[in-house]
Amino acid sequence: MALVTYIEHDGREYKVDVPSGETVMQGALNNMVEGIAAECGGGLACATCHCYVDDAWMDRVGEAEGVEKEMLEAASAEVKPSSRLSCQLTMTDELDGLVVRLPESQY
Repeated sequence: MALVTYIEHDGREYKVDVPSGETVMQGALNNMVEGIAAECGGGLACATCHCYVDDAWMDRVGEAEGVEKEMLEAASAEVKPSSRLSCQLTMTDELDGLVVRLPESQY
């Protein structure tokens, strides 16, 4: 398990243990984190699980590439270099302590 801190746009924080191999998106859904809608269920077919990876974690997580980067163009919130789709962030022991911030809205 790895700890993920989800920070809502209003500053509300959720600290969640997410099993290795599970996505940041699934960890949010399983723990009722409100800021991730995940309409496509992780199928890389929408951008409603958009998040911003905290700067301190960007070296380990990396920027979006390929289809994910293209899909982020459909995000309703501002896309930044730290933008990722949480369905594409698979947890590992090395990501224990990951912090992601959620946009004001996914729509």
